[in-house]
Formats: sequence, C-alpha cells, structure tokens
Amino acid sequence: MNLDTVDWTALTILVIFFLVVTVMGFTAVQGRRGRHTAGPMHTLDEWGLGDRGFGTLSSWFLLGGTIYTAYTFIAIPAAMFSTGAVSGFFAVPYTILTYPLIFIVMPRLWSVAHRRGYVTPADFVRGRYQSRSLALAVAVTGLMATLPYIALQLVGIQAVFEVIGLGSSNAFVNDLPLAASFTVLAAFTYFSGLRAPALIAVLKGVLLCLVVFVAFAYLPHKLGGFEAIFTSAGEKMAAVDPQTGQPTGVFVPGETGFWAYATLALGSAMALVVYPHTVTAALATRSRDVMRRNAALLPVFTLVLGLFALLGFFAVAARVRPTGLDGLPNPQLVVPELFATQFPSWFGGVAMATIAISALVPAAIMSIAAANLVSRNIYRELVNPDATARQEVRVSKAASFLVKFGALAFVLFLDRRFALDFQLLGGIWILQTFPAIVFGLYTRWFHPAALLAGWAAGMVYGTLTAYDIVSPRTGKHFGGSLAEIPLLGDGRLGYIALTACALNAVVSVAVTILLRAAGLPNGRDGTAAGDYHADAGDPHVEPIRELTR
Repeated sequence: MNLDTVDWTALTILVIFFLVVTVMGFTAVQGRRGRHTAGPMHTLDEWGLGDRGFGTLSSWFLLGGTIYTAYTFIAIPAAMFSTGAVSGFFAVPYTILTYPLIFIVMPRLWSVAHRRGYVTPADFVRGRYQSRSLALAVAVTGLMATLPYIALQLVGIQAVFEVIGLGSSNAFVNDLPLAASFTVLAAFTYFSGLRAPALIAVLKGVLLCLVVFVAFAYLPHKLGGFEAIFTSAGEKMAAVDPQTGQPTGVFVPGETGFWAYATLALGSAMALVVYPHTVTAALATRSRDVMRRNAALLPVFTLVLGLFALLGFFAVAARVRPTGLDGLPNPQLVVPELFATQFPSWFGGVAMATIAISALVPAAIMSIAAANLVSRNIYRELVNPDATARQEVRVSKAASFLVKFGALAFVLFLDRRFALDFQLLGGIWILQTFPAIVFGLYTRWFHPAALLAGWAAGMVYGTLTAYDIVSPRTGKHFGGSLAEIPLLGDGRLGYIALTACALNAVVSVAVTILLRAAGLPNGRDGTAAGDYHADAGDPHVEPIRELTR
C-alpha cells in the first residue's frame, strides 16, 4: 500500500460511517419489543426474525436493504459500462416484476408461517409435503445459492477500498481492511440478530437516495448533458471488440436481444422471491397488510436502481478507465472510480460509505437466513431432533459466523472469478425451489417425489448448460447466463435459470401424473386451508417440533 495514493478525506468519512454503523448494530437489540419476554434472543423468532414485529417503515427499509445489495450498485452499472442495456438495465423491469409476485405470494407464506411457526422456506415445504428429502433439497439449495451472494457483497466492499487507495500487492495488507470490517459485521449480527441490519437499512436507504440524486443533479451538467452521455455510450457499444470481432455491447435491447432481456427479467424476479434472505425479511413483518403495503411502496427503490444503472453510461462519458491492482481492466471499479474522479473527496467518501453499507446490510440478512436453514432444517432435522429453542439459536449464531467467514474465504483465497461464476450457478439453483415453494402455497396436487424429481432435473440441466458456456475473453467455463432456448432455436438466447425451471415444472407435472396413475399416495398435508389467510392476532405457534417431525 502506498500511503501517498490514499484519499485520506474519503477514507476518514468512510471510517466515521463505519463506526456509526457498528454502534447501531450493537445497540439494535436494546430496542427490542416483541411477544417474547423470557430473555434476550432465546428463540429463532427473536434472533432470526426480529420477533416478527417489524412495521411498515422498518420492514420497507429492511426489504429494500435485502433486495438491493452493494453488488447491485456495483455490478449493474459495470454491466451497463461494459456491454450495455441487455446485461445491465434488465434489472429495472426485473425488480418491477418482483413486487407483484411479492404482493401475491408473500402474504400467503407469511400467514402459514405465522400460524405454524415456520422460520424458513424449507420449514414450509416440510410441513406442506411432509417430505424430509424435499425440504432438505430446498434448504441445501438455499444455502448453496446464498454463500456466493454474500461473497459478492465483499467484492463491492473490496472495490471501495481499492479505489480509496487501500489496495496493495501484498495479499495480507490488501485483505486486512476487508477482514476487519466483516469481523465487526459478524460480531454485531451475532449479538443483535435481524434487528441490526433492520436498523442499519434505514441509514442505507437515506444515503442511497442522497447519493443518486446528487449525482443526477451534478454529473449531467459536468459531462455535457444527457445527449452527450448517451452518444458516448452508443459509440462505445457499437465499437468492435478486437478479441471477439463483435460489437462491444448492445446500447438498447433490440429484436436480437428481446428474449435475453425478457427472460433475464422474469427469471430473476422469480428467483428473488424464493431466495432465503427475501423470505426472512418478509416473515419478519408484523402482519399481512404490512407485507402488502411494502410490495406497493418498494418501487421507490427501483427508481433509485434505474438511476444508479445509468451511472455506467455516465462513466463512459466521463472516460473512466477502471483498472485493477493487477493492471487489467476491472469494470467492478466503475462506480467507485466515477465518484472518486468526478466529485470532491468528501462527497466521494459519502458515496463510498454508501456502497459499503449497502454491502453490510444484505450480507447480514443473508447470513442470518442461511444460518436459520442450517439450524432448523439441517441440524435439528438430521443431527438433533430434540433440540431446544435455545440450542437452535446457539447453532444459528455459530452458523452465521461460519457462513460469513466462508464467504470471506471465497474472496481472500480463491479467484474472484470463481465467486462470480458460483453466483451465476446460485441464481440457476435457487429458481429450482420455486415450484416446491410457490406452487405449494396454492395447491397440494403435486406429489413430493415429483417435485424432487423436477428439482433434480432443473439442477442438472441448469448446471451443465452453464458449464458449457465458455467466455470468449477468458476461455473459462461458466462464462455467461444465457443459452439458446430449446424448441425456439434461431439463436434465440434466454436465461438458463428460467429454462431449467420450465423443465423442472414439466417433469414435476409428468411424474405427478404417473405416480397418481400408479396409485401411490402423495402423503399428508401438515397445513390447513385457514392457515393461508391467518393474520396478526391469530394464535402464534412456538417453534414447531411436532410440525416438522
């Protein structure tokens, strides 16, 4: 690390905000008010779901903090900068599609979880189908998909540290700030549970709005107006890439990019609804009405996302040249470099702090969601069926530590490209839990063995298809998320995860029909029709041993 290259003003502001976040994280538990009075954090309801007591405003910030991660605000502008709208701006319709799904699906899941004491999506699958194998598949898939997602939050923080000047060719020095920040995150999450990221999410939301609106008030004037910005972006996308012989990117989605754009948006929206951290944030709300109001109010965050995505085109006009410590182009540095080069150091520090906080909030929620899967659906189901509520919490706290440091290991000891590739698989994998979870909220027609067969088919097809994609730049497998859509042909590319999910659904239907024709019973339903309409004030069932055996 060269101390002469450190932006000390920006670093000072970043440290101040980090200290504020740390204090907020450790003190969040002091404001706990919920149904339980036996003591601090003695059940997963208390530690992992904030005692299911978040109101409209707090849960709005929490859900927004869950859905919109640091990597969102790093990777999407980077994609816009590098290859244009198909790979970047699809995130805007994707989030718009997410909200109707949340509005329709999540109140039913909230109700049955409220009535039956479910904490994770795998809990619901276990209760609905009474299938240990299917519930375990959902739990393990959620865990595998969440780990690289947490790792990518670290990529966002690392980009901030690198632009500020804390990067170094010495691996230990380069990784020390990242390790220290995540150690503090692990500590306050351990003590405060979900209430810590819920409180910090308020600060994150305020800072995001401030940063993006200042950027749009200032940068267009400095860069010559929107016409100059979009002209520069269009010229860059039309330029021929010397390595591939093809245009650099797609400025706006045209006829050739329609299927890719549409399937990326729809598939990503469906996947987000069943990610464990989204479910965790939804189940933490106080009532069905709170859940519905949040779905109606969350589009405000999409406005912020759309503006942030356009910063990738702003960076083109500003002639940002993002270069990593290895001397190679690194598009992940685009947004931090834009703020570092186009704004005074003090505001650059505020923007860097915003990106870092935007990583800490979802990373904390994701680690809690993953830890709940470990304690509830793996530890208690397979290791200790008679575990008490306090034992569950202890296991979940320990698991949250391990999950965070497992994600840290991705970034510190493995090629960063591996984490990115693994996240690509994470999106493919998690969507294969959609039929078991979402279809199950509306019908018990499917046979659990058929859903398991469909899950396996989607997992195998999606993984092998993604593996077969070789990046023209790096020559490595898992080089993209798009492949030719079967049956359509003509080079029409679509999102692999959505194609795999369609195969999953077809197999689930076909096998269910076969098993029903063979007269094989599809098991007992552990839920009742009234569970799906329960609301606040209905009896709350303490976790749930008799329901998940």
